[in-house]
Amino acid sequence: MPATAQEIAIAVARLNRRLRQERHSELTPTQLSVLGAMTVAGPVTPGALAAREKVSPPSITRTLGGLVELGLVDKSAHPDDGRQVVVSVSDLGTKVLAEERERRDAWLYLRLQEMDAHDREVLAEAAQILTRLAES
Repeated sequence: MPATAQEIAIAVARLNRRLRQERHSELTPTQLSVLGAMTVAGPVTPGALAAREKVSPPSITRTLGGLVELGLVDKSAHPDDGRQVVVSVSDLGTKVLAEERERRDAWLYLRLQEMDAHDREVLAEAAQILTRLAES
């Protein structure tokens, strides 16, 4: 029997919660998510980042403000529009994000090694499907 929407939502939420338990950072999940998104996007305006992450501009502005204060994000003048700024992950932000991902990935890697090859293959396919679903 196929999983229901509720079963999938519960499983994803529980795994997300378990992965967050592996965090050793003072950063919020939102701050870590924004740092990760910025790593993929590269230098970007806050408005473009908000649109990409499907959050409100005031929300991304607050999150970025905290990250700038912590030295994890650099802010510079927009090269073509003096009214805007461009934000990018600082060297410290890259280091902090890499450390957090390393801890999380190490925990998950060990759990995956406890599974048989078929289950790992199914999860690899599910990860692609869940990514497409999240981006829809």
